[in-house]
Amino acid sequence: MNNDYKDIKVIGFDADDTLWVNETYFRDAELAFAKLMAKYETANKIDQELFKMEMKNLPLYGYGVKGFVLSMVEMALELSNNDVSNSTINAILNIGKDMLNKPVELLDGVEETLKTLSYKFRLILVTKGDLLDQERKLEKSGLTDYFHHIEVLSDKQEVNYSKLLNHLDIKPSEFLMIGNSLKSDILPLVSLKSKAIHIPFHTTWLHEQVNDDEKKNKAYKTVHSLLDLKTLLN
Repeated sequence: MNNDYKDIKVIGFDADDTLWVNETYFRDAELAFAKLMAKYETANKIDQELFKMEMKNLPLYGYGVKGFVLSMVEMALELSNNDVSNSTINAILNIGKDMLNKPVELLDGVEETLKTLSYKFRLILVTKGDLLDQERKLEKSGLTDYFHHIEVLSDKQEVNYSKLLNHLDIKPSEFLMIGNSLKSDILPLVSLKSKAIHIPFHTTWLHEQVNDDEKKNKAYKTVHSLLDLKTLLN
């Protein structure tokens, strides 16, 4: 094992875009929404305004598909000056239902990696979003048995991780977090003096992006695939 990880006893995994595809479906939904609202505004403007609406509603609705759908409905009313048709509202609701019914598409090497690491480490799943939707995806994934604990957080900030580690009696120095989001999965753990490994996904939600100053002097490792963990941690 890489000497940097010799003290690690517990590994936490993010779910969306770390174990399975997620953000791609949101991008597709945004395109579908822009087409529905095309007579009111340009696609680029619709995308910008929808993001602003999501940020405004985030403290109220939290993360996930359901909050996203409510933001689309509110945005449709605003863009149309409350003149949007019932059929368009129904189409927006169907976009959300389609997202919730998507198959769970595992990323390359997920089950192989979890199986290998589970022999040596205690694995936990640490994700955020809508509880019902995350439970659905986990069940469909077939990965449940690899995890000793599953936690769906309302947010992934330093305070959330600290409470979780305390609750599970895990020392920060013995914990490693794996995820695709620097903002949610990596930097909060670095601040807690835990280890973190970043596995970028090909697309990142604007809200999850960080600037160079936020990353500066932060100690974490970046790999390109979950399969890289088998070599790194064995």
